[in-house]
Amino acid sequence: MPEPITIATWPFGRSAVQAAMKALAKGEPALDAALAGAQAVEDDTSIRNSVGFGSLPDRLGRLTLDACLMDGRTLACGAVACVEHIRHVAALAKRVMEKTPHVLLVGEAAKWFALQQGFPLEVPYTAESIKEWLDAHPDLKKKGEKQPEKPIAADGASDINVNEFNHDTVTVLSLDAKGHLGGVCTTSGLAYKLPGRVGDSPIIGAGLYVDDEAGAAGATGVGEEIIRIGGSLFIAEQMRGGKSPQEACELACKRANAAAGRRGVHPARVAFLALDRKGNVGAAATEKTNFQYAVGRGEKVELLKAKEIGPTA
Repeated sequence: MPEPITIATWPFGRSAVQAAMKALAKGEPALDAALAGAQAVEDDTSIRNSVGFGSLPDRLGRLTLDACLMDGRTLACGAVACVEHIRHVAALAKRVMEKTPHVLLVGEAAKWFALQQGFPLEVPYTAESIKEWLDAHPDLKKKGEKQPEKPIAADGASDINVNEFNHDTVTVLSLDAKGHLGGVCTTSGLAYKLPGRVGDSPIIGAGLYVDDEAGAAGATGVGEEIIRIGGSLFIAEQMRGGKSPQEACELACKRANAAAGRRGVHPARVAFLALDRKGNVGAAATEKTNFQYAVGRGEKVELLKAKEIGPTA
């Protein structure tokens, strides 16, 4: 049997890996371990630009969260999107998987389901995140003075501090002692996004895909670019066809760059992780992403820099 392993996106993924590895050491299945890791990041309100409570809200000042998870043994999966006032949205996605015949619930209906399942309503804001939002909207400080509308870019974002540096996702992929895979993805999405915007993170096949017979893959970056190429499913199918996790991640980056090039948008801003049943790991990102990821084996957790893939001529 393979050695248990967990990988997670970005430097804050170290806390996710540590929590997941503790669960794996107790014999818990891969999905539960990955969920424990994701929840550790959801609970960290110091991560203000990407995951969980205390993150940066949308253009109206509302913080909405997205999450999904998938079990590689059975392909069971669940997801929620645009959820307000619920802290542990990854756990809520698991309830969708376990308690309903559906895969994805959204918005107020997802919150209603959360209340039915006993999740408490909580205030998701911190003083720091509110101050940062107000600083990004100086027009709100000028009462009575009408301000011009901010332009909307092709990707649906305004020009208010919307760039590749103010959104990150935690994706956690685990392999347990029985050789099964599980994965979780959770995020607050793009800071200052248009209300109702949903990226790749809660979409099975885009932000996450896990299949014991192929491998596990997850994504981070600009969700619209990941959705366009079906990023995580693409990587899983490449591994199913015999590619290594590293080769599959690099191919996904090339695909994202090509798709961005067709729209005249350079560079693509995406990164991918992959893990197979043998414990092989892959990671790649497009240029200037500075994507780092955490890897845990046994009691050792290390932070690695992903290979960057530039656009081809």
